[in-house]
Amino acid sequence: MNTRTLIATSLVLGLAILLGLPWLLSMGLLNAAIQMLIAALFASAFNVVCGQAGMLSFGHAAYFGIGAFATVHAMNALGGTGLLPTPLLPLAGALGGLLLGLVAGWFSTQRTGTYFAMITLAIAELLHSLAPHLKSVFGGEAGVSSMRMPSVGLTFGSTTEVYYLVLVWVLVSLLLLYLFTRTPVGRLALGLRENRHRLAFLGYDTHKLSVLVFSVSAMFSGIAGGLQVINNEAANYVLFESTLSAAAVINAYIGGVGTFLGPALGAALMTFFGYAVSDLTQSWLLYQGILFVVVMMFMPQGLAGLFSGSAQLWRRVGFWRLLPVVLGFAAATTLLGSGVAFTVEMLRRLFSRDYRALLPADSDAPWPSIALYGVDWVPAAITTWAVPLALLAMGGACVLFTRRRLLSIRNASPAGPGAVPTSTATVQESA
Repeated sequence: MNTRTLIATSLVLGLAILLGLPWLLSMGLLNAAIQMLIAALFASAFNVVCGQAGMLSFGHAAYFGIGAFATVHAMNALGGTGLLPTPLLPLAGALGGLLLGLVAGWFSTQRTGTYFAMITLAIAELLHSLAPHLKSVFGGEAGVSSMRMPSVGLTFGSTTEVYYLVLVWVLVSLLLLYLFTRTPVGRLALGLRENRHRLAFLGYDTHKLSVLVFSVSAMFSGIAGGLQVINNEAANYVLFESTLSAAAVINAYIGGVGTFLGPALGAALMTFFGYAVSDLTQSWLLYQGILFVVVMMFMPQGLAGLFSGSAQLWRRVGFWRLLPVVLGFAAATTLLGSGVAFTVEMLRRLFSRDYRALLPADSDAPWPSIALYGVDWVPAAITTWAVPLALLAMGGACVLFTRRRLLSIRNASPAGPGAVPTSTATVQESA
């Protein structure tokens, strides 16, 4: 199976799963799936500026928020009928994001690098500071609320109908973003990332090109904000917070800014991670930060780069020779993750205010045990801390084994069922 066939098969399978989710998930999990789709579109829109044009924006929440408020005002003004029925309401968000993107992009793209990033952050923080005081536009601290109105024969009162509306918009937007990357302007955006000065030397107006790319990214970010409003039926000034901009950056880099669907993959996984882990621990943001650091240190191409590299190696050496590496990687991830989670959760409980209130006044008295994973652990016992040390040690050993095995496979000639000759694999990888 060649690369194109594998990609096409994966896309068809993924689309089939997305279409069948309402029959597989509860209403609560389906709402989480809606948030994953919106986050995927937002990260993909951000990647047009960051991954393709090489301009790191720290304030993309501004265009997400403006798109959200433009959509909620359109919902209140038109009632889901007329020029913008409910299914087309995200167009208002697209227009709001585009207009702000043109203005903000003209200013911010006057500079590059760190200065560009700081200007984008300043614009988002300016909106975040002004929004509570502009009550006629942003509704103050209470925000602006609305209701989804029936349209085109649908009530949009159920989560399932909203899910399919969001799914259609996300799929169409991703397709348009992909087609944009294949246009001459999209290809020139790569020149902005690789060598802006050479592009200017060839006669291109790099400032206008940067504004155009920035505006396209802002427009699709506005669509994502509009979908958020349709789902929540409300918009608040917290949409301009820097945490939302940071989430777009983290999601895009974890997924992989070098591939088109990498940011969407990272956003979907991290949104699911937030929903799944936030109910289990108060330290889920710490785990998210640890995951980001690990990916940046050991997988700079992101999860998409890991999957594509594994697929190429699979085609080159065959499944059976790659199987020990996959198993070793899975074992190392499980052991190291368990060791880190045990340590973090024990320390969080140990230094919490509730536990300190249980400490005896007598310093010689034993410390109360801590319940974790269904077992009572004594903080002062050596065996308690030997557990995470053993997990981390075994995880490190699995890492060394996996690394050596991977190096030996790469250096050896391919063999085994399904393996592609080295010369053929090299030609395919170069192509």
